[in-house]
Amino acid sequence: MKDPLKTYRRRFRSWKNRVRLKGEMESYEAAFASRGLVISDDSATRLALQNRFPGFRPKPKGALSIIAIYHNYNWEDGALKPALEKFGTVRRYDWFKAFDHSGPDWRSSVKAEMNRELVVRIGQWVAGERPDVIFTYLSGELVFPETVQVLRSFGVPMIHFSLNDKEHFVGKVRGGLAFGSRDICRWFDLCWTSTEDALKKYCVEGALPVYLPEGANPELHRPWEQQKTIDVSFVGQCYGNRPETIHRLRAEGIRVEAFGYGWPKGPLSTEEMVRLYSKSRINLGFGGVEGHEETYCLKGRDFEIPMSGGLYLTEYHPDLERVYDLGKEIVTYRGFDDLLANIRHLLSDPQRAEAIRQAGFRRARKEHTWEMRFERVFTLMNLV
Repeated sequence: MKDPLKTYRRRFRSWKNRVRLKGEMESYEAAFASRGLVISDDSATRLALQNRFPGFRPKPKGALSIIAIYHNYNWEDGALKPALEKFGTVRRYDWFKAFDHSGPDWRSSVKAEMNRELVVRIGQWVAGERPDVIFTYLSGELVFPETVQVLRSFGVPMIHFSLNDKEHFVGKVRGGLAFGSRDICRWFDLCWTSTEDALKKYCVEGALPVYLPEGANPELHRPWEQQKTIDVSFVGQCYGNRPETIHRLRAEGIRVEAFGYGWPKGPLSTEEMVRLYSKSRINLGFGGVEGHEETYCLKGRDFEIPMSGGLYLTEYHPDLERVYDLGKEIVTYRGFDDLLANIRHLLSDPQRAEAIRQAGFRRARKEHTWEMRFERVFTLMNLV
């Protein structure tokens, strides 16, 4: 039974978030227009980076020396690391191994020390091996602008990678500093965002951005020879409207199984998850951002499920049209009634479902690997 108070609170938070994001976007669009800024195309971006590093000569693919700064929260080592290694040797710095981030007040207790350690360690590595590029997956919550400024002074091309800038470009603000990319992005040479409408925000803040969505690793996300024993499955955390949607589907007679934190069946290992995609006739997706209805962004599973050979049915949002032929490579829905109708139609027409599944697999393999994403970024930077 639904809790009316909980539903009201969720809807209020969603409304409040929409108002905040709308105001933020309008402010950035006004600043972008008033300053006469433009979003650079590939040729202009490449020229700007070549002028920034005039003496650099590109190397063959596989010959780069790369420093990578990121923590493996749950997917990074299976995605970023294998793709980076296609381009050369990778030396990774992970601040979580040296500092305890479990406490609620870690920012006041270890953030400053962590930033000092980061600068010292990367400075030693740069002096010792003179890398070709520094790739980072960081945020203003983790590093101070001054820290990135010092890293920039080492003279090595630096890439900033950020997901969900639709909501988190600014994000929370503490002590005048944003948890997102706002205050640190200008010190990087190239900012890779998976959110297209954040490009103007980066330009206003003095950064050079490029839009590229996430991807998937075909060596990890691949089809398995499995009997399709599950009609509909979902893998992801239990929050927002997800439990209500799953409950309503079951009430309509749909056999759906859910896995992940918060669900009775709990989370799956990566291999179990990929196998599940092949065992399911339909793999369900939700497009929303945690705790914020009607705030959408592309997600890793948008590429991982089709690349794993799964038939993907997910919540519609415009960004999906940039990466798939909707209705032919993946299927989308708008609202519960449309979701239910799509599920029933796909289950009743296995021939059409199979054609969509195969088309989505081919598109993902052809255009949406992490290696392809890095190829584009490193080419823009004149590294390969």
